[in-house]
Amino acid sequence: MHAAWGHRTVCGQVWAGLGPFPGKPGNPWAKLGVMDGLQDRKIILGVTGGIAAYKSPDLVRKLAAAGAEVQVVLSAGATQFVGVAALQAVSGKRVRQDLWDPDAEAAMGHIELARWADMILVAPATAHFIANLAGGQAPDLLTTLCVATRAPMVLVPAMNQAMWANSATQANRERLQQRGVRLLGPAFGEQACGDVGPGRMLEPAEIVAELDQQSSAPQQDLAGVRVLITAGPTREPIDPVRYITNRSSGKMGYALAAAAAARGARVTLVSGPVACTCPSGAQCIDVETAEEMYRAVMGEARDADIFIGCAAVADYRPAQAAPQKMKRKDASMSLELVRSPDVLASVAQLSPRPYTVGFAAETQALERNAGSKLKAKGLDLIAANLVGPKMGFDTEDNALLVLWPGGSKRLQRAAKSTLATQLMDLIVGRFKRVPRPIDMTGSD
Repeated sequence: MHAAWGHRTVCGQVWAGLGPFPGKPGNPWAKLGVMDGLQDRKIILGVTGGIAAYKSPDLVRKLAAAGAEVQVVLSAGATQFVGVAALQAVSGKRVRQDLWDPDAEAAMGHIELARWADMILVAPATAHFIANLAGGQAPDLLTTLCVATRAPMVLVPAMNQAMWANSATQANRERLQQRGVRLLGPAFGEQACGDVGPGRMLEPAEIVAELDQQSSAPQQDLAGVRVLITAGPTREPIDPVRYITNRSSGKMGYALAAAAAARGARVTLVSGPVACTCPSGAQCIDVETAEEMYRAVMGEARDADIFIGCAAVADYRPAQAAPQKMKRKDASMSLELVRSPDVLASVAQLSPRPYTVGFAAETQALERNAGSKLKAKGLDLIAANLVGPKMGFDTEDNALLVLWPGGSKRLQRAAKSTLATQLMDLIVGRFKRVPRPIDMTGSD
């Protein structure tokens, strides 16, 4: 975690604060302007030994076109996939490869280079490189730079889908993210080996767009606006050791809270049990059951300007929770379930009410079911996504269909931090058309 930069890890996504790094003018993530977030940024591009390294010259070219100054550093394995001459031609700098380069290291060149960088970008980042970095190993120039730098680090993973899914790789990913390292991707698709799944490196244009967006200072277009967000699952107790819940990880709700706070909003986040960290700038209220979430939300909703119901609230709960652990006795058992309070509908029925946004997680007929929910609950906007194996819940990326009365927009699959920014753009645009709280008096 690079605390001096004001970074905050939010459920696998890193959001940059605007405080300056000591000894450097301004924040290397943030440069005011439109589409110029990478202008004059000094970027070390690390290339490791994966087949996706063939995309590196194009990535260098696109980074340079965005205004960045790029220094390429190759691992030993990368030279098996991409030529040094091509990278030198597009970067205009001598490619660095060797920790023991006598010309560079006479003056401790790796330390000088680590200090020079505003950002270290590793694309592709192989499973081997990720494991080395997670373990604090520094056997070559690139890993040494990563250990020696205080600049933000961004990894773009690329590997076989089975390697990405391996528990060791996922543990290494989580360890790096907890330290403030940002990951972009991997993308889902067909791989060089013929497998299909998550593991493809994002395309150079996607990488540059993500970095530019993250590096640009966000508009403060929600300054003073009160935003209330729910996130995560609820847990409905069966007995003291068992409960009913769902697969929601809370990542989308926390990403939305971070995105709203970055735009200047006064954010209150009501969250069920998750492993996420409260976003910087947000007030977090922890709850467990649907009833607790209902009470917390209704206590805040009348003061909110925007409400985003992103939580996966249990529709039903056990009518009674057993006071002691239930013992296994009969061949079968039954639970009586009763309706939980409908948090989203209750907020939408307030008068006056905040601009009300809902979420719909569906397994089929996405547009029809989301449209029905939008109308039935009287929402201003709804964001819908398909859920299932490796889709929606507990993933690092997602895709959304956004509906509002008279309009719709599809947000293509992307990291949840990117989707949160895109969705907030839509919410802000629609909210500004309703500058006053909606008065429901006399409505059907």
